[in-house]
Amino acid sequence: MNKIILLFLLTVSVQVFGQAGNSLTGTVTDKNSKALAGASIHILNTNSGAISDKDGKFEITNLEKGKYALEVTAVGFASTQLETVVNEGSNTLAITLAESLTQLDAVVVTAQKQEEDAQRIASSVSVLSSKQIQQYRMWNTSDLSAVVPNLYSANPGDNRNVTSIRGITSSSYDPAVATYVDGVNQFGLDTYIAQLFDVERIEVLRGPQGTLYGRNAMGGVINIITKQPTNTTNGFVEANIGNYGQQRYGFGIRTPLIPNKLYFGASGVYDQTNGFYTNQFNNSHFDKKHSITGNYYLKYIASPRWAITLNAKHNENRNNGTFPLTGSVEDAFANPFKVNQNATAKMIDNVLNGSLTVAHSGHGLNFTSQTTYQSNYRYYDKPMDADFSPIDGITVINNYGKKWNTVKVATQEFKFTSPANTSSPLKWTVGTYMYYQKSPVKQAIRYGMDAKPIAGDSLFTTINTTKSTNAGIAFFGQTSYTFFEKLEVILGMRYDYEHKKSSVIGEYQHDPDPNPIAAYTQSDAGTGSYGALSPKGTVAYHLTDYSQVFGTYSRGFRTGGLTQLKLGEPLRTYKPEYSNNFEVGFKNVFFDNHLKANASVFYIDVTDAQVPTLVLPDAITAIKNTGSLTSKGFDFELAATPVKGLQIDYTYGLTKATYNSLRYAQYGQELDLKGKHQIYTPASTSMLALQYQIGVGPSRNFRILARGEWMYFGKQYFDLSNTIVQSAYSLLNTRFGIAYKNVEVMFWGRNLAGKKYIAYAYDYGPTHLGNPKTYGVTVRVSF
Repeated sequence: MNKIILLFLLTVSVQVFGQAGNSLTGTVTDKNSKALAGASIHILNTNSGAISDKDGKFEITNLEKGKYALEVTAVGFASTQLETVVNEGSNTLAITLAESLTQLDAVVVTAQKQEEDAQRIASSVSVLSSKQIQQYRMWNTSDLSAVVPNLYSANPGDNRNVTSIRGITSSSYDPAVATYVDGVNQFGLDTYIAQLFDVERIEVLRGPQGTLYGRNAMGGVINIITKQPTNTTNGFVEANIGNYGQQRYGFGIRTPLIPNKLYFGASGVYDQTNGFYTNQFNNSHFDKKHSITGNYYLKYIASPRWAITLNAKHNENRNNGTFPLTGSVEDAFANPFKVNQNATAKMIDNVLNGSLTVAHSGHGLNFTSQTTYQSNYRYYDKPMDADFSPIDGITVINNYGKKWNTVKVATQEFKFTSPANTSSPLKWTVGTYMYYQKSPVKQAIRYGMDAKPIAGDSLFTTINTTKSTNAGIAFFGQTSYTFFEKLEVILGMRYDYEHKKSSVIGEYQHDPDPNPIAAYTQSDAGTGSYGALSPKGTVAYHLTDYSQVFGTYSRGFRTGGLTQLKLGEPLRTYKPEYSNNFEVGFKNVFFDNHLKANASVFYIDVTDAQVPTLVLPDAITAIKNTGSLTSKGFDFELAATPVKGLQIDYTYGLTKATYNSLRYAQYGQELDLKGKHQIYTPASTSMLALQYQIGVGPSRNFRILARGEWMYFGKQYFDLSNTIVQSAYSLLNTRFGIAYKNVEVMFWGRNLAGKKYIAYAYDYGPTHLGNPKTYGVTVRVSF
């Protein structure tokens, strides 16, 4: 902490070092030369920017000489990205924006840890803007399914999404797709916030991203960027009401406390529902839940070179009926959205996420330091049903106080990049990343009076206590060089080192003994260390500024860990799971940004796959590196505005992911599952969205909008033996309404045909259906 405070003080003290006297002035107008007030002009990869005044004029001062890239945005107009050269003294620039109804947005992303136009990145990146997130009515990261090609995401009801991209998914506890929010790695399934609100954009990087993002990005990265405060006061209030008792209320405000110096931002959302399931055991709403989520910013511009941002996020989630699961697929479809569970518990889930970011730009390089802290305290207030039936069978108990089941993570990243004003064909990024994780977990499995047919005995409890710490450090670098202004070569490398330490205590207690004295205690401990190299190489040829073909190789890995191989012996390590990805793609923008088409073909080879494996004669299921997988397929994205007001979005993904070898433990036996398909991986995904918006009235202040969405998911499996199968299905969604100036009223419906389908299932049968037909209305006021 002392180091963080020292770094903060040093940053503030360097407020006037090396300021330059050059400036960039100009005007922002529409195509009819009408001045646009309130347009935002941001110089990429710097802390510099401005807001246009009532005459459309702006000024950015204290710039160094060089070539800069700018992003210009304004409400009601398509965002644009352009380049300009700043020379000695005053420089002028005229910017013209087109209406958003007539042209696609130029989207700036930070996918490669620098701000740049998405279409110029030689990689498969899907980007959803703030406007698109509202259009799709996205409330949770699981809503990305099919909108992003070859992406599928779902959860069993506890709000911890398991996400698959291109056939790479989680078969162990560590995720295969990394999620970042405002640059902060949501370290595991426990410490991330899935709720979406006040989001600036979502970037989804498909394929291994180990070089820049490291551990658990083997399938890809979901990069979420929320809206940050600027020099203008703006915000929104929103109310959503729907069937099944759905209510969602949100707000956001961003304002300068001291113009050009100190900014504040706050947003939040309250979400509740009566749930989609009925518990037949007591005829009550089963998965009734509510949550409160907040996001708060304080940003200080110490000088034109230095900026300091303090951010805090939190999520308090309460769920009465965390796992709306039936015992089998047959039960789920025979009695849809009904469960019969005798042990109903409320899940209390509290997540805290904070970061301190110090950013410098200019003087030959850019520098960023980000320090983060994350915690999650998650427990059930009463024993929770684990047999998903009305019998007094198996329940889970984990309410042992805050000392237990509280995961804490601290991270630190230092990053250096080439300066924003360089005209050199060489660009680079280097940095280091460090983390420390502490996970004390205590959980009991209670076997009731009806458990004997299941467990061979009844009226006893097993208690598992695990204390784990995990620390690591990584060094990464990536450089690109452009030959002849057309041919770009990108090379990158990352080295990760991790050290894990864990101790496990297993206890057994039989009734009627009321005291927590075990009949036997089994204690094991272990440590493990391992390293991983993640290289990357890409060759891209830029046909035009926004058209390119590229080929890339990249390597990803999922972190290794500790597992029990034999009772009474130390815990053993299992190695990281590795993937090698080969990809060829093209990206194109046509007809003055009216049509965008991107496509790629990929081949992924996974080795050392981490698989739950039966160890005999101890009958222990341990994680071992005993599988290999091949995934190959095709991605396609298209966006178009063929005529004013009409917007067309289409995505298609095809994936064939099968195991070349797989030894798997199931029902006390080891199975050979060579040739089986990967879980949570539809054979194909497809999405078509059509939206038409028209202005009416003398000033076109009234806008009428109508939107329809068709989503398709191919056949998929939910267990490695491929016995739990969901055949192909389609979903229909809609959104329509009217807006007047900054007020809009929109009606929406999802799964309009009421399709019943498996969204998530455990390999031993418990099944969770996808949401039924839902509908509602949204009222939103922006200011």
